[in-house]
Amino acid sequence: MAACSEEEQRQAGLVIDSLRAFGGDLSEDPVWIYLGEGAPGTAAFGGNTQTIPLTKEASVPTYPAGVKVLACAAAEEKAEAEFRSLTWLNLDCVILQPPLLYGFSSAWDAAVRPVHIRNIGSPAAEPPDEFWSSLYRYLEIDHHCFTVESFVDRQVLRPYFNTHSFTIDPAERICRAWLDMFRALILDSDFQQKCCSDLPHRIFLHQAIFSTLVMKKLEHDRIQILPPDYNYPLHLQDQIPAQQRRAYLDQLTCAVYEETDNLRKIGIREPLLTWLLQHAIQI
Repeated sequence: MAACSEEEQRQAGLVIDSLRAFGGDLSEDPVWIYLGEGAPGTAAFGGNTQTIPLTKEASVPTYPAGVKVLACAAAEEKAEAEFRSLTWLNLDCVILQPPLLYGFSSAWDAAVRPVHIRNIGSPAAEPPDEFWSSLYRYLEIDHHCFTVESFVDRQVLRPYFNTHSFTIDPAERICRAWLDMFRALILDSDFQQKCCSDLPHRIFLHQAIFSTLVMKKLEHDRIQILPPDYNYPLHLQDQIPAQQRRAYLDQLTCAVYEETDNLRKIGIREPLLTWLLQHAIQI
């Protein structure tokens, strides 16, 4: 995780508490929180949790999700010698059941979810636009070898993955390549002018780069597509097709809520309701 303020450190504490309470066999795994300059770094998170400053030397110009990319690259380098799987968690995630697919075996090199909605995604039935063509040219990709379907609006897309949470094998060095490509493209004024002049493309540039790198660096059969109970988007609950919609929060493994008001969009049963209230979550 990454935190850049006192409030974000508080949110990180909730994610950690949910992992410790509901993570099953993964509940005691080490957690690293990368701190930006605005984080006071005084929060006490309990055992097997480490806070790590993000150094200025590693910085990139201010850009949406830049801190996430920095933190993932730093964590990947730290993890490579010791760990087989490394999981990123956004601060608006909560763990509700053991996320066993985050701790994958030798069968996978990455575990990811397709995006919730198409947004800036590239429909597989159409030629890639200038934005996606530029990413493919950068990585010398001449075709996509598989497709994904967005969870909520059911669009068939070239590989495009959600980054609220995901797991990678640090030995593949995807996150360090992510930082290199992200830094290069946000400093490329021609690319920015032609492809990122609008806010959606700026917000989701990091996600598109990550997706393209996963497709480029990994064989298709080495990518685990996580089931819908991972990264389940509570903020889109009303739009999720009925056959995919969950009725209760405890049916999910990792939920994304974005704003706590979105927890009201799904049923919450005991003992989870009491746990959330004890953690000052407004229901």
